[in-house]
Amino acid sequence: MSLPDRTIQAPFPKAEYESRVDRVKGRMEARGIDVLVSTEPANIAYLTGYDAWSWYTPQAVVVALDLDEPLWIGREQDMACALWATHLDERSILGYSDDHITDVDRHGMDCVAGQLVARGLGAARIGTEDDGICLTPRGARHLRAGVPGASFVDADLLVNWVRTVKSPAEIDVMRDAGRLALTGMRTAVEVIAPGVRECDAAAEIYRALIAGTGDIGGDAPWRPTMPSGAKTVTPHLSWTDAPYPSETAVNIELGGCRHQYHVGLSRTVHLGPAPEPLRRLAGATVAGFHAMLERVEPGATCDEVQGAFRAEVARHGYEKTSRCGYSIGLGFPTGAWVERTASLMEGDRTVLEPNMTFHLVLGMWAAESGFMFSETVAVTEGGFEALAPFERELVVKA
Repeated sequence: MSLPDRTIQAPFPKAEYESRVDRVKGRMEARGIDVLVSTEPANIAYLTGYDAWSWYTPQAVVVALDLDEPLWIGREQDMACALWATHLDERSILGYSDDHITDVDRHGMDCVAGQLVARGLGAARIGTEDDGICLTPRGARHLRAGVPGASFVDADLLVNWVRTVKSPAEIDVMRDAGRLALTGMRTAVEVIAPGVRECDAAAEIYRALIAGTGDIGGDAPWRPTMPSGAKTVTPHLSWTDAPYPSETAVNIELGGCRHQYHVGLSRTVHLGPAPEPLRRLAGATVAGFHAMLERVEPGATCDEVQGAFRAEVARHGYEKTSRCGYSIGLGFPTGAWVERTASLMEGDRTVLEPNMTFHLVLGMWAAESGFMFSETVAVTEGGFEALAPFERELVVKA
């Protein structure tokens, strides 16, 4: 397949993707992996620029030490998407027919296996992303059956760890995502009010996140969570079609999304004077946040950063049982915006490096109420850069 006017819309130049593939190959060599079959949408986008929402059918990017560039393999009708969205040579874009998704005896991974054998990789040591969502048990069986002479190893998170340290170009895109997140949060604070339906507020927030800032537009963001009232003790519920009452709290977690790169941002809005227990919880959480920021710098460990938060909130009589954040970046609905690598939690000895990006998630869910507060930061040579700095307090709409 070819396009008469192939205008590539990948968000980064070809050299950026070549550098990423080289770093992935370096990790493959270190682990004795000849071929990587990457099936996670965020990793496929990272390696090639491909970001079409076709991940509900089998697709993969194959990186092989003996191949000059990756292979994109997916449904035939999506080959045009790959031609449009990647810098790959047309000969590296391969497809399978629709009977591979409708016939119970066939599978898209049959095509992947056939391409490996055709390129002399039938006896290779092949790495697959075994804990990902998109390589199903059936798909894995078809892949292994189609390359009987190969040996298979779990290469889950191999690409994710390469993704954890961003390039300067990626940091620039995340700065844009941060601007989108700020636009979304300002809109949320503006539109959430007594009598407004929760779904109408959500629609305005989506509009702001996608319409963007005038000079940049946003991609489809991860679904905001917006529990209100008694539901603020929950972390991941969202909106209903009920109107907001007065004298209630709303926890908002949203993300700006640019080229599928996300910057998370959370705040709690209270409609009317806030009760004292919520004010105390908010004050302790924000104090803990500032204590964390003082520890965000190259050389610190994730454990040390999160420990600063826990020590500070303990002084106020509070305890947080969940992690305090995680590495954030490229994201698709199959895995949200979490990179599944470094976590700000007890025992994580990952050392912070410049251009790592973290969502500092400080949700505190007490028995009677919850308070949500988060920001995304990039580690710099001298400390950190806040990518979406918003009012660092409980937001009260009297």
